[in-house]
Amino acid sequence: MRVLGINSAFHDPAAALVIDGVTVAAAEEERFSRRKHGKRPVPFSSWEMPELAARWCLRHAGLRAAQLDAVAFSYDPALAPASTAADLTADGWEGLRTLYASRAPRFLESALPGSAHARCHFVPHHIAHAASAFHASPFESCAVLVLDGRGERASHLAGRARSGQLRILASQKLPHSLGLLYEELTEHLGFQRSADEYKVMALASYGRPTMLGRLRTAVRVNRDGGFVTEPIDWAGLAPPVADGESGSTQAGADLAASVQARLEEVLLELAWWLHERSGEPALALAGGVALNCVANSRLWRDGPFDQVWVQPAAGDAGTALGAAMHIAAQGGDAICPIAAADLGRGFSDEELAGCLEAAGAVFERPADIAEVVADALANDAIVAWFQGRSEWGPRALGHRSLLADPRRAENLDRLNEVKGREQFRPIAPMVLADRAQELFAGGPIPSPFMLFTHRVAPGWRERIPAVVHVDGTARVQTVDEFTQPLLARVLRGFERRTGVPVLVNTSLNTAGRPIVDDPRDALECFGSAPIDLLAIGPYFVRSPMAASAAQTRLAAAASA
Repeated sequence: MRVLGINSAFHDPAAALVIDGVTVAAAEEERFSRRKHGKRPVPFSSWEMPELAARWCLRHAGLRAAQLDAVAFSYDPALAPASTAADLTADGWEGLRTLYASRAPRFLESALPGSAHARCHFVPHHIAHAASAFHASPFESCAVLVLDGRGERASHLAGRARSGQLRILASQKLPHSLGLLYEELTEHLGFQRSADEYKVMALASYGRPTMLGRLRTAVRVNRDGGFVTEPIDWAGLAPPVADGESGSTQAGADLAASVQARLEEVLLELAWWLHERSGEPALALAGGVALNCVANSRLWRDGPFDQVWVQPAAGDAGTALGAAMHIAAQGGDAICPIAAADLGRGFSDEELAGCLEAAGAVFERPADIAEVVADALANDAIVAWFQGRSEWGPRALGHRSLLADPRRAENLDRLNEVKGREQFRPIAPMVLADRAQELFAGGPIPSPFMLFTHRVAPGWRERIPAVVHVDGTARVQTVDEFTQPLLARVLRGFERRTGVPVLVNTSLNTAGRPIVDDPRDALECFGSAPIDLLAIGPYFVRSPMAASAAQTRLAAAASA
């Protein structure tokens, strides 16, 4: 079957294409529209389709919309709360969301003519999340846990997947929601809800869980595998914050630490319940809460499962893939796991050269771009790394990355300045998979999707200070030389020059902008930020100021 999956009901619109059980393409709309998160997470935006991402998926596969066998939408309006009010805007516009969701096939046809020829299916939101986890995972059978803000009527699903079939063991109805709890905290601290929760997770490391006792009363687990989240007087716990920059007060950090700690405790209780009921040794996670890598690692360390796997686009974008997989499986296709996250756009060497020439860039094609980059990094350059197909999900995984030297603590502040980010946010290490266990512990290895945190070994904390968070951990990405041979050569080249098999890896973008996706995005980012070198395919472009700036930094470091 040829199945196009669509996520559009809430936020992070995305499209994914599954052909004969194989994931051929998957991409988020933001990478094409250059609008962070694709659209605002409000009910009246549910008519907006990921039309650019969907068109690219079809073009990549050489298909026309009329050749699709099915289109799967990751929300079922028939399961949404019924609106009895004549005014569709009543009760927080929920009725309007449901109406727009039910018209999704028509909206898609207007954006993607010919798609109406395919059979359209509405897949329940949490079924789509679950399918994106267990079908994409390497497990033949596993427990499945989905936690997010909300679906149609629920915020949680626990189940067991065997032979491609899901058995639901528990589901938590709204208004109780761990995801909405974290969203409320995010908004209270001055950040954007449904978007900036990862900032709150980073902020939590700077606080102490001084309010954990009160949260344990308000947030608690039931015997049936569900939970209760009572309304919380946030202002009574910490003053509200007007903007994100001032969210890093001690009171805000303590509140973040308290909520983070309670989230981890509840996850562990839910996991133990699910393990007992499912009898499975492995767990597949999805839903926005599964992007909380600190909680994932606590679950891996202290939970009952031998293996924990998280789908790289675990948030709502991933439901596009899950919906497509679910319908393909129902149609009789055997679904193949995803081995890597590079499911987005890629460009040939000729296309890259054409873009560079059109931009008037002065570029070179060296004998080995990996050696050029390793040498630049060893000399303290910041490198924009644009290689292969773009990543599926919110993490830069060595395809659209900014790379730097982890040996200098100053590079944390330097990269946060380059990106325009809050200074309390950490940057992550990438490490050769065969060296990871020497440097990192307390999380699963390999960790190719950067969805777990690991403790940095004491002997290495002083050697790679730029990537060590305030709590002594790092959000690690392991690099396998078989799946990412070029990046592995950069890491080995850097190690030959420095003795360190680690690089800083953060996303190739600036604040408020999506991760770079095509060559023009890369050139725009390179030209507007203090980046020393752009490595794009087999070519490189140097910033005119790069050499003198690097010499100045190294001289200052030597004199210090």
